[in-house]
Amino acid sequence: MTATRTPARTPARISSRILAATVLLAGAGLFQAAHAQNVGLHRTDLVQSDLSTPGREAVQVRVDFDPGAVSIKHAHPGEEIAYVLAGELEYQLEGRAPVTLKAGEALFIPDGTAHVAKNVGRGKASELATYVVRKGVPLVAPVK
Repeated sequence: MTATRTPARTPARISSRILAATVLLAGAGLFQAAHAQNVGLHRTDLVQSDLSTPGREAVQVRVDFDPGAVSIKHAHPGEEIAYVLAGELEYQLEGRAPVTLKAGEALFIPDGTAHVAKNVGRGKASELATYVVRKGVPLVAPVK
């Protein structure tokens, strides 16, 4: 009969396990915090296509806002045209007064402009967001 050895529990081995567990828990907390900031927003990607201008692409998404939902403060690597499909959305662009749009109204958001969108109506709200952006760059960049 052969005896099996159990690996020794050295302080270095225990410390590396604690460190790994700590990193996993911290990562989960960051994921939950980022997700919590966008609770009530539902994004549906519709189109993504290269443009004839090198290094640029067009992206179109539908964003549905639950009642009272607010986006994080963010910017895009290019221009955005926001068209309200339903409900009422308030847009706060950095350096400008807030503007409230109803279904059928649109707003141009310049390249890199930090902004927040909020559902200020009584029910759900939806927007069609069309972007002309730099290719290969994340579409949404959080801003503090």
